[in-house]
Amino acid sequence: MASQTRQFKVADLLQKIIADLLLRDLKDPRVPLVSVASVEVSRDLSFAKVFISMFGANLGEEDLSKSVLEKLNLAKGFVRHTIAKQASLRIVPELAFVLDRTLERGHELSSLIDAAVHSKNPENPEDAKT
Repeated sequence: MASQTRQFKVADLLQKIIADLLLRDLKDPRVPLVSVASVEVSRDLSFAKVFISMFGANLGEEDLSKSVLEKLNLAKGFVRHTIAKQASLRIVPELAFVLDRTLERGHELSSLIDAAVHSKNPENPEDAKT
C-alpha cells in the first residue's frame, strides 16, 4: 500500500498530465472547455477517479455532460498511454472520468440562501444583501 503522501503526489501528477492532454490533444469543437477539477487515487495506486468540470456549457445540460463523459471514457486508453510515457510510474492507474458537480451544487445552495434571506425580509431587499 502506498502512503497517503504518495497518493497525493500521484494524484497531482495525473491531474497535471491529464489537464495538459485535454488542453492540447483532445480537442473537439462540439465539446466545451473541459478542466480537471481533481483526481482521487486508490490506496494501491491502481485506480484513479478524474473529476472534470465543463466551462462554456449551461449548468445542468445533461445530454452534453453525458456526451463529454462518453468521449473521455472512450479516450482513456490513449490517456493512460500518454501517462505511461510521461510519468515514471510502475503501474499506470485505471482511469474513470466523473463529472464534478461542485459548481452546480454551489449555485443551487447560493440560490437557496438568497431565497431564504429574501423570504425572511421581503419588504427591504437592500438590507438582505448586507
